[in-house]
Amino acid sequence: MLVSVTYTTHFLLSAVDSGWTSLLTWAHSGHKLSLGYASHVYSFDERLLAISASDSIPGSILTWPFTLSRSARSIPISQATLLSKAFSETLHPTKVIPYFYRASSKVDQDDITITTLVTRNRFKVLKQLVERYQGPISVTIHIPFPVEGFGSLAKDHPSVNTLRELDELYHSSLYFSTYVDVHLAYSPYSRSLRDQTILSDDSEGGRQFNVWRNVARLFARTDFVMMLDVDFAVCTDWRADIRGSLRQLGGQLENLGSATDVLLEKRPNWPDTLNATAKVEVFQRLRDGSAALVIPVFEYVNQDDGVDQHTFPQDKETLLQLILGPDPKIDSFHSSWAAGHNSTNYPRYYSIPPGRKEIYPIMQYQSAYEPYVIMARRVPWCDERFTGYGANKAACLFEMYLSGVSFFVMSEHFLIHQSHKYEEQARREERKYNRKLYTDFKEEACLRYLHRFNVSGTLNTSAAINAKEECNKVKNVHKIASELFDADL
Repeated sequence: MLVSVTYTTHFLLSAVDSGWTSLLTWAHSGHKLSLGYASHVYSFDERLLAISASDSIPGSILTWPFTLSRSARSIPISQATLLSKAFSETLHPTKVIPYFYRASSKVDQDDITITTLVTRNRFKVLKQLVERYQGPISVTIHIPFPVEGFGSLAKDHPSVNTLRELDELYHSSLYFSTYVDVHLAYSPYSRSLRDQTILSDDSEGGRQFNVWRNVARLFARTDFVMMLDVDFAVCTDWRADIRGSLRQLGGQLENLGSATDVLLEKRPNWPDTLNATAKVEVFQRLRDGSAALVIPVFEYVNQDDGVDQHTFPQDKETLLQLILGPDPKIDSFHSSWAAGHNSTNYPRYYSIPPGRKEIYPIMQYQSAYEPYVIMARRVPWCDERFTGYGANKAACLFEMYLSGVSFFVMSEHFLIHQSHKYEEQARREERKYNRKLYTDFKEEACLRYLHRFNVSGTLNTSAAINAKEECNKVKNVHKIASELFDADL
């Protein structure tokens, strides 16, 4: 009989902590082919066979070679077991196949992976993103499937056709096989759709956006990621600027160390523009997961003008002409919904001349804020209870903010939304559900983080500034926290 025991220790094992991510080996031993390697050499039929097999045989075996004992034997872990725990909060049954296609290029840990999610009706836009970015991308692709499993499907079934279209897409450009890791998330569609010849992405399990975001980030292979929706065009080279700054400031970062509080000690009276020392700290905090860089987002006033991203401006000077000219063509994204993006402080962005490359802090955070940010891969994960449109991405950013992540805007860069039709009826119903869930989520998240800060003795330090500031706005939290923690927020 084997007994598994979990115990706690008060020793700080820094060497252990720094090595976790490199020690888990994906063996893919349960399948006929190793999906994660040399993906371009396998035929579509072989890939479909591997998925079908996964319905009936044990999943791949992972190995955990590191232990504190002297034994050299690695520990086998079922991939299915590990992934079921990783995504245990999903509301709909979901299976994940990591690295269904795997990029061939060597990955630099200091690079920035775009993490995104795609359904079959957005394949064309994904190709445009891949060809424009030409850097690492980790994408989750949702495939609806019947409860009975892929093995029961005819070759012309819509789900099989979707996989076939994906295969054609991946092989349509060398940029895919060079830069893009594809992970499948497949979940059963609702009973009402089983007899239809065309499956809808609105079906049951079809809108688990935060689950898919977490899948893409979990299997990204760089230290930094950008959580991006696929229909936003990358117009400027923020990737090169950030990587260049990290390299240039490397020595300064080492001298600065990780414990400095130059910025945080000055809150809420940060300057409009950061000096050289403060910029160094921003990049240090980007590394350690307590800062995120915001790329402002825009859209065309006339949606028909925003269909072809090849016509989008490629520099800030041109962008400002289209925004501030006598006949404005572009506006901030969803300007009618101020809470979503106005914390970016667009007037401040417009006031900084092109070429200055300044970074300025977000001074007025609000809980509906949902910017597109570059961040460390290890910041808090997105809450997976949210399904469909409304509040799902805001929940990701809210929890990041409570944990101590501060947001800083890159004044030289921008993204532009590529216009497409919205399914308003579905969105209205989903927003209604998520609005209630988000209210409960904010209270729960506040109490969780305030408890963590209280237990760690940091509730009255700069580490808890964000949580105390924001949670004071959440109904009932101040009273409950006072009773539980005997603390005044």
